Amino acid sequence: MVEHGSELVKAVVVLAAGVIAVPLFKRLGLGSVLGYLAAGLAIGPSGFAVFADPEAVLGLAEFGVVMFLFVIGLEMQPRRLWSLRREIFGLGLLQVLLCGGLLTAAGVLAGFSPAVSFVASMGFVLSSTAIVMQMLDERGETSTKRGQRIVSVLLLEDLAIVPLLAVVAALAPTAAVDDGVSRWVKVGIAVATLVALVAVSRFLLNPLFRILSKARAREVMGAAALLVVLGAALAMQWGGLSMALGAFAAGVMLSESTFRHQLEADVEPFRGLLLGLFFMGVGMSLDLALMRADWLVLLGGVVAAMAIKSAGVYAIARLMRARHPEALERAALMTQGGEFAFVLYGAAAGTGLIEDHVNALLTAAVILSMALTPLVVLSLRWLLPARPPQDMDGVKSIIDAARAGEETAGNVVVIGFGRFGQIACQTLLARGVDVTIIEQDTDMIRTASRFGFHAYYGDGTRMDVLRAAGTVHAQALLVCVNDKEAANRIVEQARKSFPLVPVLARAYDRQHAIELIRAGVHWQMRETFESAMAFGSEALRQLGVSEDDIAEVAEDVRRRDAERLQLQMAGGISQGLDLVRGNRWTATPLTKPRRAGNALNDAAAAALESRQAAVGKTDPQAPTDAVP
Repeated sequence: MVEHGSELVKAVVVLAAGVIAVPLFKRLGLGSVLGYLAAGLAIGPSGFAVFADPEAVLGLAEFGVVMFLFVIGLEMQPRRLWSLRREIFGLGLLQVLLCGGLLTAAGVLAGFSPAVSFVASMGFVLSSTAIVMQMLDERGETSTKRGQRIVSVLLLEDLAIVPLLAVVAALAPTAAVDDGVSRWVKVGIAVATLVALVAVSRFLLNPLFRILSKARAREVMGAAALLVVLGAALAMQWGGLSMALGAFAAGVMLSESTFRHQLEADVEPFRGLLLGLFFMGVGMSLDLALMRADWLVLLGGVVAAMAIKSAGVYAIARLMRARHPEALERAALMTQGGEFAFVLYGAAAGTGLIEDHVNALLTAAVILSMALTPLVVLSLRWLLPARPPQDMDGVKSIIDAARAGEETAGNVVVIGFGRFGQIACQTLLARGVDVTIIEQDTDMIRTASRFGFHAYYGDGTRMDVLRAAGTVHAQALLVCVNDKEAANRIVEQARKSFPLVPVLARAYDRQHAIELIRAGVHWQMRETFESAMAFGSEALRQLGVSEDDIAEVAEDVRRRDAERLQLQMAGGISQGLDLVRGNRWTATPLTKPRRAGNALNDAAAAALESRQAAVGKTDPQAPTDAVP
């Protein structure tokens, strides 16, 4: 079959190749990314030649990466990005500089000119956002702390393409064609475009989606979601920046919108399909003839570059106090070159900085490194101790139980059955409330089952688990997990999908309580607050304080805490510090005096009478027994 065949036939072949290859590779434990790459290689010019021009496929498939970055942006609220500033501009910048320096030095030692070595190295330093994020997503680690650190580095690398393109233009031979536009003008246009995109995303998109939601047309909301993604990408491309960066910026600006989950659901089908097509396009781009001609140089260079980059990533991870397993996993995940390398190499070839033959070899090297990455990650099984699988004996999955027709729905759904959840359930069970428990610790599930609890295995952050537990008909949902991020995700999904179900959540600390309140939780309790209050009350009791005074003090502390929390909700975590009691002496009494003071001697009585007389002259309405 050739390029001039039916377009419908080509579409069918692409879908069939993906449908066959991906499940097969996942069954073999090789991952979906390698399956897509193999499928693309099979139907590309080096295989059955269904497609003779892979660039045509890559041009469309690049929107898969764009949509993927938009979805990532939806998960990265501005306050979370601010909390990751150290990882983005610290960890990310250090990794780019060290790996780029090591690879450039290796290129110079191999006999290449410094300029060519720099361009080749920096292209390889920019890891593949699509591959790394896909593998993190498959492993369920995108939202974990170690996953967030990797995402931070990827963001810095995506931003680095802008100054790198400027450096390539500066290194270009003088004979290179200039478009006559000042570089400062280009920088100004790029900055203006980014500022305009942020302003539009922040101030116009939410009102737009509110208007569209009133039309109650699901297809219109889906079209609007695509319009936002593609419009942001187009605006950034016009401004001379990365399309993926524009989609990410739009996603971040919409991350705190009430329509976030709806947008993610609308974009998800297109994102998955186009991202798979991108990987297939990369596979099609592999030129086996070129690789056979220079296979020794190519293979040696790829292995050396991957080893040097992995060593640099590992060194920076350990320098930033990551544990050995995490550093090793990060080095394996980020060992490849990325899709931005194609952009950088193409720009360098266009300016004459590198020859076309070198450009083809470098591109092939990056593609080969992408294909080898899943194998490198798999090799960690022999380098890291395997995590023992959970013993599922005697444990039922909530989803399997629901599919089997078992009655899994209780009046109250409890997510998490640790030390907090167990105590919370006691009060419910004492009143005969039917409770359904969702837990991930199989030992805890077996223990709960022995005591007669309806406990099932499941991940409470997944919507299908919440539905299988009957949350839609529950009278309350209790979020008792000890993971802040997991608790936030459960609350956000539950408030969006089950708006009529009261959600009560366990908060880790004050900041987490604020996040839960903003997510719409009906009631939250910091896990140590009431126990600390009881502890402090007992301490006063041991000191001989009366019960009435203890109750009054406890009420005052609770009032101050509630007021401080309201101030922090409005102005930030540093607000309300004056409401916190300290060791500094103040004239204000701890509790309001309930009786007048009595003089203990004649001198004190005379001083008190003169004070009362003075107060009476300045304020005739003041009580005569007032105490200063």
